[in-house]
Amino acid sequence: MGYNKVPCIAFFLWQFISFSLPYHSFATEVDANATAQLLLDASKGSSRPIPDTLFGIFFEEINHAGAGGLWAELVSNRGFEAGGPNVPSNIDPWSIIGNETFLIVSTDRSSLFDRNKIALQMEVLCDTQGSNICPSGGVGIYNPGFWGMNIEQEKSYKVVFYVRSTDAINISVSLTSSDGLQSLASANVIASASDVSNWTRKEVLLKAEGTNHTSRLQLTTAKRGVIWFDQVSAMPVDTYKGHGFRNELFQMLAEIKPRFIRFPGGCFVEGEWLRNAFRWKETIGPWEERPGHFGDVWMYWTDDGLGYFEFLQLAEDLNALPIWVFNNGISHQDQVDTTSVLPFVQEALDGIEFARGNSSSKWGSVRAKMGHPEPFNLKYVAVGNEDCGKKNYRGNYLKFYDAIKHTYPDIQIISNCDGSNGPLDHPADFYDFHVYTSANDLFSKAHKFDQTSRNGPKAFVSEYAVTGNDAGKGSLKAALAEAAFLIGLEKNSDVVQMVSYAPLFVHTNDRSWNPDAIVFNSSQVYGTPSYWVQRFFVESNGATLLNATVKTNSSAQLIASAITWQSEDGKTYIRIKVVNFGNSSVNLSIDVTGLDPNSELLTGPTKTELTSTNLMDENSFAEQKKVAPGNPKTLPEGGMDVVLNPYSLTSLDFLKKTVSLGMWEADASSKSSI
Repeated sequence: MGYNKVPCIAFFLWQFISFSLPYHSFATEVDANATAQLLLDASKGSSRPIPDTLFGIFFEEINHAGAGGLWAELVSNRGFEAGGPNVPSNIDPWSIIGNETFLIVSTDRSSLFDRNKIALQMEVLCDTQGSNICPSGGVGIYNPGFWGMNIEQEKSYKVVFYVRSTDAINISVSLTSSDGLQSLASANVIASASDVSNWTRKEVLLKAEGTNHTSRLQLTTAKRGVIWFDQVSAMPVDTYKGHGFRNELFQMLAEIKPRFIRFPGGCFVEGEWLRNAFRWKETIGPWEERPGHFGDVWMYWTDDGLGYFEFLQLAEDLNALPIWVFNNGISHQDQVDTTSVLPFVQEALDGIEFARGNSSSKWGSVRAKMGHPEPFNLKYVAVGNEDCGKKNYRGNYLKFYDAIKHTYPDIQIISNCDGSNGPLDHPADFYDFHVYTSANDLFSKAHKFDQTSRNGPKAFVSEYAVTGNDAGKGSLKAALAEAAFLIGLEKNSDVVQMVSYAPLFVHTNDRSWNPDAIVFNSSQVYGTPSYWVQRFFVESNGATLLNATVKTNSSAQLIASAITWQSEDGKTYIRIKVVNFGNSSVNLSIDVTGLDPNSELLTGPTKTELTSTNLMDENSFAEQKKVAPGNPKTLPEGGMDVVLNPYSLTSLDFLKKTVSLGMWEADASSKSSI
């Protein structure tokens, strides 16, 4: 996250920013004399193609974006590993049902799995008879998930756990309300002592009889004995394609039709220390065998159910190209000397083979065993994140570059170093550019790449956002500045070839960073205005950029672009996008040239607008679309004069038709402004 203005290591400063700003209404601030003209050249000679990959997404494990978010696992700390490898250890957020009179809960290192040795031991002291009778409902442990599990009536949930005991067991597996008083679904697991004398996998399917958005999973018993638990999982059955992704969060991504996904970070890749960096080999294979790790930048544990394989699968499910960011031997606090970096280089080569190798290769065969015999379409890798300028980056980078190009010459390699102001001192296919700043500054940066050299590596603007007081938790003001910036990047898409916003997701109970594109809790989700801005650019990927120039008689803050794009039914449209970043309405006149007078005609347009009554308006769970595009409105035929409201993003779609000369002549008088 954000080295251009705000480095990730300073993320905590956001905790102290106040977002209480004065009310800025602009409904009545209209300058009747503000006019502007948009000169649009639609000729083929002045147009050029926009890359298919221009707009995508960047996923980082921050704000519980994956653990407790997109990854649908309901249990937090499912393997009891979050407390560390030593015992006794903290089992948080697991809690105990019953007091020490009835049971003693501890941890030991008796797990079946070599890479995650911690297991939970539950010594039950009470029984159904005798002097120490268990309380009604039994005793045991429960897990609240990530600030409550969303359990919905009639839906099914698969619970898997590993158990062993010295005695016969009778365990109640149940989903309940947060206080345990309302039972939503339950089943009993009964086994003889001989059946569970060794670690045994148990699975139950629970169908909910009620709905509760802050539920918990309970494992209870009323039978005396010693029981060990390990690797306890609860997953909704209805994840996207059964791939483990939470449906409504996946859908939010699918609706912006990203052409690439950069993953898994961000600072998450680096780690505060290398010992806590994301290591892809630790995140593949059966979920029970993954050790998990503590993300020491964003300060929470992840079981790594959302691992390297799942990220590649996510890209495929979204029809997006994967862009893998790997660690290059550098964290925030320590780094490997270039003379010692070759093991890290081999890790990267192995990771590429896992994604691309055939099913008979060493790592391709591991992928095949996970259910994906065909290679993933990995074409891009980034060597580190925000590491340019660190002592060993250039030396390390060259080791990675040479090794990857030797083995995979078609792989496109992304450098952390910014090449927008001058040539890089090392080879690269792309350079990474990050910017987090104020609204006014980002608006001005719409022209950042106007003078950038068209020779050499292309730009990847992989992280951008308005932050600080202008942004709040996702304001209209921030979104409009971002829209202007994106228009500038679209107009410079001959050098800027990939763009993504950051961060993508935030769980409302873990706001490590503000703002974010998509906000969620256990049961709800909404897009911030910044998310809705991205929806305006969906059709730009692979479209044709037209030459559009704005002329104004005032100090109006306008920026515009125009594209030609095709709908799924084969119709061709010209889309004009305009940001009015001022507090006055502007009367915009559109003048289109370059159409073939013998065969081309524009009809419509339809108008879509993003605005609100207050510049700092935000969306919320209560008002999820307070700041969102309204329904498209059809303007009068031939309407080439449009009012741009204050602080607004306006999109105009004209249907481009092929007509006969006679029809053109008949319509010429009414289309004279074209």
